[in-house]
Amino acid sequence: MRLYFRFFAMHLKSRMAYKKSFFFSVVGQFLTSFSAFLALWFLLYRFENVRGYTISEVLLCFGVVLSAFALAECFFRGFDTFSATVRTAQFDRILLRPRSLIFQVLCERIEFSRLGKLLQAALMLGCGIAAAPVAWTPYRALVLAMMILGGCAVFAALFLLYAALCFFTLEGLEFMNVFTDGAREFAAYPLDVYGPALLKICTFIIPYALFQYYPLQYLLGRSSDPRLGLLPLLAPLFALPCWAVWHIGVRKYKSAGS
Repeated sequence: MRLYFRFFAMHLKSRMAYKKSFFFSVVGQFLTSFSAFLALWFLLYRFENVRGYTISEVLLCFGVVLSAFALAECFFRGFDTFSATVRTAQFDRILLRPRSLIFQVLCERIEFSRLGKLLQAALMLGCGIAAAPVAWTPYRALVLAMMILGGCAVFAALFLLYAALCFFTLEGLEFMNVFTDGAREFAAYPLDVYGPALLKICTFIIPYALFQYYPLQYLLGRSSDPRLGLLPLLAPLFALPCWAVWHIGVRKYKSAGS
């Protein structure tokens, strides 16, 4: 952890060298996510609810997903630029170092500009917490924290999977954005609004529902089963198959040259 914090301080110092650029990057990230909030607001202002979910309930849901995604983008974005690392043979240099490969790629990039998106998520989450019809207890507050951390783990695993596929394709696969940036948009609403088929996919294949839909049902009082609040603890297990693909990719890796 000491080494990671040294990388963290190094990246922060480099960004602070151009404070105005950093400030405008943060503002830009805030405005980007704010446009999604405006679309949500105008939709629900016109129709009042989406399949029975009010604006305060959707804000709580969107705040959780956006918080999880912003945290994953901030600390795990090194995997997103991994295609360039493989294509330019910089991965050869990483292989020579006596440290974990995943750790080294993780430390390659820390996106502090995502603080703007995280601020927007915090505002939405705060509004949702204040307005949603939730009888808050210490356990429900813990469930909310687990939802955010579980979602961060799922998005981080997807970034790892994206990087692992670069071993086979050299170039990054743009369709993976459907599962990261795209998920940030469609998971703004509780997943059952899209029908049972997609809910099953998001439960058993890519487990968005484990940190979003099922614990949200418990928080909103739509289910009295407290075990639903523990499902975010299962979401990080999605990282295991993603790590397996990474491990296979490392074994199959051949230098792409310069």
